[in-house]
Amino acid sequence: MKILAIDTSSELCLTALLENEELIGENNLDNGRTHSENLMILIKELLGKNKLDVKDLNLIACSVGPGSFTGIRIGVSSIKGIAEVLNIPVISVTSLEALSENIDKKDITRVSLIDAKNNQVYCGIFSNGKEEYIADDINIIIDKIKTYKNIVCVGNGATLHKELLKQKIDNIGFVDNNNCSAVNIGKIGYRKFLNNDYKDADTILPIYLRKSQAERKSDNKG
Repeated sequence: MKILAIDTSSELCLTALLENEELIGENNLDNGRTHSENLMILIKELLGKNKLDVKDLNLIACSVGPGSFTGIRIGVSSIKGIAEVLNIPVISVTSLEALSENIDKKDITRVSLIDAKNNQVYCGIFSNGKEEYIADDINIIIDKIKTYKNIVCVGNGATLHKELLKQKIDNIGFVDNNNCSAVNIGKIGYRKFLNNDYKDADTILPIYLRKSQAERKSDNKG
């Protein structure tokens, strides 16, 4: 099964091709949030380098957030267009799920943290097959994390608030790789496909976890 995986939820524009869970190749760009200009170019280059055509794709796995509101919308709308033309299924993968794949230890609580600015973080907690998503102030997030055991954190939010996390949570662990990865999205996507956890292109939706800055300003004015 040929899988195209993309992640536009951060400043990085990430693409990867997989055969089931095996990486074929990846093509990434870090030049700021210009995903609308670069995503389709990256996909075309990636397919060309590996002597594949878009018609060879069997599945698309896409990060649906949380993260950059604009980036997520660009990614989701782009894969909708491709999937509808090819009539192939789409897998939704959260950016927090993908980050948690950087933690290879078992029988622990994996906590993904993405910086949302102004002391806010997006948080995904993965423990014993259960998932919990939160967006809030880091201190409130920490109070929630403390209710779990055997905690390992990942993500730029974990790096930014590392000292505070260590101060407030005993025996908390961290990993060296805190980067997003389209490869992780592809691997998760394949496993979800095997479990029949996939959607038609027209039903995939972004996950924001909180309102955009413009919406929050509008609410405050009201």
